[in-house]
Amino acid sequence: MIVERPALERRVLASLDAARIPVVLGGCGVGRTSLLLRVERLVGVERGQYLDLAAAATTPERCLAAVRAASRVRPPSGLAATPPGSPRAAFDALMAFFDSASGTGGPATFLLDEALDLRTFESFPGLRHVLRDVLTRLAASPSRFVLASRFTARAHRLLRDAPARFEVMHVPPLDVAEVATLARLFDGGRRDRAAPHAAAVAALSGGRAAYAHILLDAMTSMGSVIDPVAALAALFAPDGRLTARCRESYEFRLHRARGYGALRAILGVLAEAEPINLTEISQHLRRTPGSTKDYLSWLEDVDLVTAQGKRYAYADPLLRVYVRLYGRPVPPTDVEVVRDVQAFAESRLARIGERAAEPAFAAAADRQTASDRDTGIIEID
Repeated sequence: MIVERPALERRVLASLDAARIPVVLGGCGVGRTSLLLRVERLVGVERGQYLDLAAAATTPERCLAAVRAASRVRPPSGLAATPPGSPRAAFDALMAFFDSASGTGGPATFLLDEALDLRTFESFPGLRHVLRDVLTRLAASPSRFVLASRFTARAHRLLRDAPARFEVMHVPPLDVAEVATLARLFDGGRRDRAAPHAAAVAALSGGRAAYAHILLDAMTSMGSVIDPVAALAALFAPDGRLTARCRESYEFRLHRARGYGALRAILGVLAEAEPINLTEISQHLRRTPGSTKDYLSWLEDVDLVTAQGKRYAYADPLLRVYVRLYGRPVPPTDVEVVRDVQAFAESRLARIGERAAEPAFAAAADRQTASDRDTGIIEID
């Protein structure tokens, strides 16, 4: 489902009309791709082209061939699509393709998702500073561009010395009204089932469109009584959709960072207690503050952690729930899932004055506790 964000869409279009290049930033599941696809529709498919560079950025030659084959907007037919003789020549041909492509009634608009993935070209001869070259070429291009990335810290660092034509836009969390609108889409337009829980869904999902989408889907599949916290607990079961989604985000970002094992250890520490400072983290790791600071900077580089007042915490609160439950050698029991989700929900819902422990939720915990007694298992926390 593509989530509509009219205010943000208008801002992107206004930036394009002012001859700027919007750079849309936000973490996994915030709705960047949905925004680009919506803008493509608003620009018109005869002039706009969405391209997923995370999928296309393999080698420069194959990326060029993939973009040429997939794009509806193209250069004039008189330009020969000759095979490039080197990786640098392929990159230059790709930039030339963007420059010369045209749509009906004007220059083409390219919506480049995960634009920073062109960084993979840096391992090829002549392309050591490829991202810097990309910004220079796009800033001077007659075509129009919207860029997007899930790596906020990296994008800010790259754009620090970029031409003034680039305009950074952060995708804001869904507000309660937007979640209520989304809820009615799941509920056949009705206002009396999921929509009244919009504030709870916004709080529990952190305003991330993908999480809200999954949670609302689970809620509207329940019976006559809708319980957001019970739905969240079910989604964090070992085979739950939020478990799978968080695992994907967690592993993806770790694999894009350095120091895989040490970074997992830090995330495990923060899953137990946050926010905490550098000294406390280094003591838990039994590493020097200097090496721990390096590890934390690598986590910040891929937006897994954030620092406020020298204290570190998860950037995505649901990832913390995931690591608490699944960052260990054995899967959690149903009771452990219920317990951790309830604690998370209480902390989030306290801000909006909603009660976290619903009857159905508590009943599920009671049933599982009784089941554990029947099997003779004793849990020690």
